Amino acid sequence: MSITVLNPGLLTTVQDQGRIGYQQFGVSVSGVMDPRSAALANILAGCGQGEAVLECTMMGPQLQFDKGNVIAITGGDLGPTLDGKAIPNYQAVAVKAGQVLKFTAPKAGCRAFIAFTGGLDIPVTMGSRSTYMKAKIGGYQGRKLEKGDVIGFRAPVDTLPRMEDRVLSPEFVPKPVYTLRVVMGPQDDYFTDSGIDTFLSQTYTVTPEFDRMGCRLDGPAIAHKEGGDIISDGIAFGAIQVPSAGTPIIMLGDRQTTGGYTKIATVITADFRILAQLKAGDKVQFVKVPVEYAQGLLLAQRSALKALSRINA
Repeated sequence: MSITVLNPGLLTTVQDQGRIGYQQFGVSVSGVMDPRSAALANILAGCGQGEAVLECTMMGPQLQFDKGNVIAITGGDLGPTLDGKAIPNYQAVAVKAGQVLKFTAPKAGCRAFIAFTGGLDIPVTMGSRSTYMKAKIGGYQGRKLEKGDVIGFRAPVDTLPRMEDRVLSPEFVPKPVYTLRVVMGPQDDYFTDSGIDTFLSQTYTVTPEFDRMGCRLDGPAIAHKEGGDIISDGIAFGAIQVPSAGTPIIMLGDRQTTGGYTKIATVITADFRILAQLKAGDKVQFVKVPVEYAQGLLLAQRSALKALSRINA
């Protein structure tokens, strides 16, 4: 009742919605880089939104199914195939015992999320099945998947009700320049007026220094009033740190719990689905929005996911 990893791909880890409540002890939240796409995969597969999934980066894994089950793949399009035949993203797909799921190459975005009906048989550590690789906590033995790993299913099925209706339209659309909406602060007052204008008017490029911890950008320097160092404080997902050198770093799922650089703004949660799919060379621009607007978008997103869950129950 399991899957066997024939090839782990570039970086494949077990993740759910994160390890909440332990940052005060220095433990990262971790969790999926794109919470919305992971939730959609789980809904299509008939799971709860917070069920653990496999997060696959750039080059997806090769998995042999030793037991049949239903899966759904969302997020970036990494070219999924089943026994060599292309299968759709954003759709529930029945997989038979002995079949092999494989990914060809990234076509759009860089991260895909695989949900499995009934969930993966991964122990819960501090309230989460998420992998925090730096501390070797959670997931599959606290690390990324490797060749030969075997993961069980908790409650696999051969099919689900209304399989033909478990289909959604892919959400990530490649663009020449991506817009990330931000809420300013908490240290935007540490920057000059011209520095703020630079941040909001210029285009930045994603560098190869992009992992689950953070995304370093290249572009025009953002001017501080005095410098980029502060007394360390907490760091949220999407926080944009600007060290004294003036180039921004967006903090992500495996970010450290505190940091000592000024944070000019924070990417809104509703745009994590874009942020998670960026790759080296992509261009981004930042647009300021009020916190109330960001909250409204998040609440609307949550309501839509709840409604979709009821439809696909």
